Amino acid sequence: MVLHRVTPAAQGPVDSAVTAADGRFRLAFTRDTATLHLLSARHHGIEYFSTPLDNRESGGEEAVTLVVHDTSSRAPISLSARHVVIPRAGEDGTREILDLVLLRNSGVNTRVAPDSLGASWAGPLPPGSEGLDLGESDVSPDAVVRRGDSAIVSAPISPGEKQLALQYHLPPGRREFEIPVGAEPVSMSVLLEEAGGTASAPGLARTDSQTIEGRSFQRWSGDLQPNATVRVLLPGAGPNAAPIIAGMVSVLALALFVAAWRALPGPRIASSNRLIGEIALLDTRHQGREADTPPEEWAHYVERRGKLKAELEAALARESGRR
Repeated sequence: MVLHRVTPAAQGPVDSAVTAADGRFRLAFTRDTATLHLLSARHHGIEYFSTPLDNRESGGEEAVTLVVHDTSSRAPISLSARHVVIPRAGEDGTREILDLVLLRNSGVNTRVAPDSLGASWAGPLPPGSEGLDLGESDVSPDAVVRRGDSAIVSAPISPGEKQLALQYHLPPGRREFEIPVGAEPVSMSVLLEEAGGTASAPGLARTDSQTIEGRSFQRWSGDLQPNATVRVLLPGAGPNAAPIIAGMVSVLALALFVAAWRALPGPRIASSNRLIGEIALLDTRHQGREADTPPEEWAHYVERRGKLKAELEAALARESGRR
């Protein structure tokens, strides 16, 4: 069991303990309202994290339960929801698409890939689309790659829900394309920013438009059957088409994931908790190992950690403002 501390200036593990035969453990720390603490435990090679501990200075002893899971390459993973956001084309005619996926592991085992080339989950991407990046998600960007027209996830998927923000683009000149649903049913939404575009599939219906950060999107949604295909017709780019703002991706992802999470049963972990967990996981894997780590990999760690720290500070500021 490892105790992690997160402050505006530094983050990292500060203490550890071995659990007893019955799983019990005890760790001491100094509570501070400006500091967050959380616990992690490694089981079968996978790190599990607690939610932040009570940081009130007047707090006494606190009972914490951290659940770990056995692993299986056959644990079923289902698709809870999928939201495909299609903004207007950029100046060069390219359309940057945001594909928001909610995965659910409703079992008791963590799903792992069967081997180094296998996947813990794979999903179809639109044929003819290009590239694949990962926005704010519950897995590391290094754990998601594109193979042909599929998104391949190699990260372990523990029981509960995981969110993926897949980003890819359509090349200039595409006036229509298809979105494969995959081999299982799913609750799906398609959002188009431009008037004149349409989305159609059995079970998909036009609903109320949605405004996000001052931008209006037409919306189609419904429960789609396995192996269905959504056909999207797009208007021309036009001379005044504006490129999508990079920051809009996070805003859209946050707004749609919040809406999707509210529709799902059970508790939800705040964004700051997830960011803290990812920072702690990075530190567990890298801190104190610079001499044994290739320079390129270490540089990636430092860059990734810096971005996560900035996101965490912003998330904590937002959450403090709501209290």
